[in-house]
Amino acid sequence: MKKDASLKGRFQIFFSWPLYLTALWVLLGIALYSRYKGALIYVIVFLAVYLVCAIVLYRFGRRGMVDEMIRFASSYEKAEKDILDNFDLPYALLDVNGHFLWVNEAMRLLVGDTAMSGASLSEVFPNISEADMPRRTPKTEADTSFDGLQFRVVMQKVDPGAFEEKKGIFEIGEEEYLIGLSLFDTSKIHELLRKNEENKIVVGIVAIDNYDEAMQSIEEVRQSLLLALIDRKISKYFSQYGGLVRKYENERFIFIVRKTQYEAIRASKFSILEEVKDVKVGNEIAVTLSLGIGLNQGTFTKDAEAAQIAIDMALARGGDQVIIKDDEKVTFLGGRTESAEKYTRVKARVKAHALREIVSMKDQVVIMGHKITDVDALGAAIGIYRAAKTLGKPAHIVVDETSSAIQPFLAEFRKDKAYESDLFITAEDAIGRTDANTVVVVVDTNRPSYTECRKLLGMTDAIFVLDHHRQGEEAIKNARLSYIEPYASSVCEMAAEILQYFDTEVKIRNIEADCMYAGIMVDTNNFVTRTGVRTFEAAAYLRRNGADVTRVRKMFRENLTDYRARAKAITDAELYMGCYAISVCPSDGLATPTIACAQAANELLNVIDVKASFVLTEYNDMVYCSARAIDEVNVQLIMERLGGGGHLNIAGMQI
Repeated sequence: MKKDASLKGRFQIFFSWPLYLTALWVLLGIALYSRYKGALIYVIVFLAVYLVCAIVLYRFGRRGMVDEMIRFASSYEKAEKDILDNFDLPYALLDVNGHFLWVNEAMRLLVGDTAMSGASLSEVFPNISEADMPRRTPKTEADTSFDGLQFRVVMQKVDPGAFEEKKGIFEIGEEEYLIGLSLFDTSKIHELLRKNEENKIVVGIVAIDNYDEAMQSIEEVRQSLLLALIDRKISKYFSQYGGLVRKYENERFIFIVRKTQYEAIRASKFSILEEVKDVKVGNEIAVTLSLGIGLNQGTFTKDAEAAQIAIDMALARGGDQVIIKDDEKVTFLGGRTESAEKYTRVKARVKAHALREIVSMKDQVVIMGHKITDVDALGAAIGIYRAAKTLGKPAHIVVDETSSAIQPFLAEFRKDKAYESDLFITAEDAIGRTDANTVVVVVDTNRPSYTECRKLLGMTDAIFVLDHHRQGEEAIKNARLSYIEPYASSVCEMAAEILQYFDTEVKIRNIEADCMYAGIMVDTNNFVTRTGVRTFEAAAYLRRNGADVTRVRKMFRENLTDYRARAKAITDAELYMGCYAISVCPSDGLATPTIACAQAANELLNVIDVKASFVLTEYNDMVYCSARAIDEVNVQLIMERLGGGGHLNIAGMQI
């Protein structure tokens, strides 16, 4: 005998409510009987008829209703299964270990019968790992590719209780959950993103580094021919990549290319830099170019601004190179040749007049160099001090930690009654003195992290940077005025030129001239390295103002401990690959081992076959490295990789 289907929960209550209402009719009969006893017979008859109808409907109508619900549920489950099986979206069920249990038709057509054999997810999609599975979270997403198509994979935990009836179809096991896997085809989206990326606009600026020098090295009648050949070569180069190039100044061009064209230009290693050097019409100096490129800045205007920043940085680093500003990342390419010396002093005169104007508008001047102030930084600071005093402005030099090389100079200044007692101040004292009406001058460095007191850079907007090191990615960005010339031998040379144009009333005292002259001597290794016409002109200017070579030489004498440390570094040097001298300079007992380290690196260049020297020393919980070369190796690029910088043949870093 077929057992009646039973109902539970809300369905049972729903079908039983007519019986429950019988109690209400009984109460109604009692109420009527209490007031109208004659109505009792009618209530009893009505209640009996109602009760019979309710029992009949409950007994016989419920079975038909339940059977109908069961038929509907069965057909709904079949329709639901058919929809899932025939759904265009690939779908699968995985066990807790990532093995396929069931796939719909779309998934089977995509991956074939591999998934039907119970393969693991990583076997079908190798780039999806165990870490991508939804272990600690109910849902995870990942990207994958299959058969040349791109997919977004969505994996979500599924309660296995919903599949109790399907145990005959696949083995669920005792795991706590299953994993539902859906694949969303994102191939068209990736294709559109790729095309959008390829069609992005890249803006660049081309500058002729040595335009004035090249023009001066050729006859006037041939200058127009040289320019025409350069213009043609630049235009032809970018035109072959489908780019647009326009000249907007005598020595500057702007070009616009698509991202794909830019990648092709970069793949050519920006060969235009070498091609232009071959343009010869009698010019003694080869023409060199620099490129500044801006991309991924958000708007065309910002791309152009980034290109301008990049070309300025390239020129500040000496030219003959490419600098790419991609969003916040800056890439340096080239710069392997020494920057050519510029014979014109027009830039020095312009910067001197601009500095004079800034100082005239403020109340005082605070000057600082890099950490562990050396002779070059001190000499340049003294030069700026003299310029400020010429205008009647109080000036102070920040000196916290010093090298032994500058102690004799500091002693001379401190015992001279002509100088204020607060000429040299500490970084803490400088912070208390600096305000919005102070000019902060940074000498011998252009990196904020290298300055004696970085906090000063945020206390005023009147900042002047005077340096001869190549500018890197890290720079003092809020400087009102910058004068960075990598071709200069030393920052003292640049300071001497500024003093000549700053004011006709500038009078340098003997001790000041000695200090600046010493700075040039140190950075040129006694006028042997990186010297040019302007170097000797600056030295001659200082000599005319009282610099004495004998006094300077006496101040450079060192104690026996430093001399032995340098000799130890030279003795222990080893040759790597037969041409790179590497050594360690002992620091025990030395006041400033970095000086001995640099001197040892210079001495090692005198060894036959040595192309570059690297001497390291430990000082104040940091490792310093002095790198030197003559002409075959660019040590500046090597030091930049380690977070340092400098010049082609003189560089350093600190870690």
